[in-house]
Amino acid sequence: MEFISPTVIIILGCVAVLFFLQWKNLRRPPCIRGWIPWIGAGFEFGKTPLEFIEKARIKYGPVFTVIVMGTRMTFVTEEEGINVFLKSKEINFELAVQNPVYHTASIAKNIFLKLHEKLYITVKGKMGIFNLYKFTGQLTEELQEQLQNLGTHGTTDLNKFMRHLLYPVTVNILFKKGLFPTDERKIREFHQHFQAYDEGFEYGSQLPECLLRNWSKSKKWLLALFEKNIPDIKTHKSAKENYPTVMQAVLDLLEMEANEQKSPNYGLLLLWASLSNTVPVAFWTFAFVLSHPNIHRTIMEGISSVFGTAGKDKIKVSEDDLKKLPLIKWCILETIRLRAPGVIARKVLKPVKILDYTVPSGDLLMLSPFWLHRNPKYFPEPDLFKPERWKEANLEKHAFLDCFMAFGSGKYQCPGRWLALLEIQICIILIFYYYDCSLLDPLPKQSSLHLVGVQQPEGRCRIQFKQRK
Repeated sequence: MEFISPTVIIILGCVAVLFFLQWKNLRRPPCIRGWIPWIGAGFEFGKTPLEFIEKARIKYGPVFTVIVMGTRMTFVTEEEGINVFLKSKEINFELAVQNPVYHTASIAKNIFLKLHEKLYITVKGKMGIFNLYKFTGQLTEELQEQLQNLGTHGTTDLNKFMRHLLYPVTVNILFKKGLFPTDERKIREFHQHFQAYDEGFEYGSQLPECLLRNWSKSKKWLLALFEKNIPDIKTHKSAKENYPTVMQAVLDLLEMEANEQKSPNYGLLLLWASLSNTVPVAFWTFAFVLSHPNIHRTIMEGISSVFGTAGKDKIKVSEDDLKKLPLIKWCILETIRLRAPGVIARKVLKPVKILDYTVPSGDLLMLSPFWLHRNPKYFPEPDLFKPERWKEANLEKHAFLDCFMAFGSGKYQCPGRWLALLEIQICIILIFYYYDCSLLDPLPKQSSLHLVGVQQPEGRCRIQFKQRK
């Protein structure tokens, strides 16, 4: 009887293991690896990430993996994958964002994981639907104050217009009245540093800070701003309101949890979260409305019917007034649908099955609201600006259209979504009430360079405004 030599057994074993691994990998989604170790497909992905995602979907199907900078990102684009993203207990939001939070706000992972849920509940409660009535009057007064600084007429870039209007309003309401500077030099300095921080946020969330010198400089400037002002924010008491601001509520929680030293860092996160999406949504909504004359005319008729002849008197906006002007809210939501974030992410804790594939633990499971909102299965004529589609949403019960994912999903949806919608509604009402406005440039395309947050415009978009008499 002949025996098989140990060498043959080892070779056969290796072959068997190889076949097993290949079989196992066949069960994983198609993978775009690139040709450089660790970097993977980073160069191709980084050029135009939104276009990369759509081309990969067409080529590889509804589930595919991309390796970028040592990270495996598995994208889901169809119903079964979306259901896993929304409902599976094997995926986690906090673990997906802890690294970006550490890089962009210098909050250690253990502190973030310890405090995130408590802070989320606090912020959500302060800015939730049952507390919106507290902000309506404040927003109206602050916006009117900023509009008075515009002058009687002018021509400017629409993005700049919205930044100069909404930066001070948002900062003064969420942090404390008077925190936003009034000196022209200091205003320019704030704009310069926040814009640099915001524009580099996506890169700052992934790359070492030493590689992003200008971004790092602006991050440190903003942290120093909060370091200097935290004591005043903490003790500030409004002459008109007898309840704490959102930032004061955050500071109270940090003090209870013995993490006061991180107050400037959480101030920076709240600042970015409150400004980075609100301003571009206001920009796009205004641009879409002005580029659709019929919609603009209908909105103006509605404003006149509620507040009287446009531009005549100083007005107060109430919740009842907003209910009489649903088209404005529809326009904002339709804008958000069309300019939604490129991706939202979850960390896979245990392998999950999607279609015929198994997504391994450790992957980032990625969903693209931007492309989901362009699926005609969920949104007929998806590339058209059609505010009337939002008639079907039960907005009175605070429900959006099915498959609308711009604010995230599940337990940790954007806690400030209702306040942001309210701020933009009042902003649009007051601008159109007091000013006759027109676009001087065609509606710009959105940039395809970013995945985080609302899409930014590519190219200039100037506005001409003239005070109504």
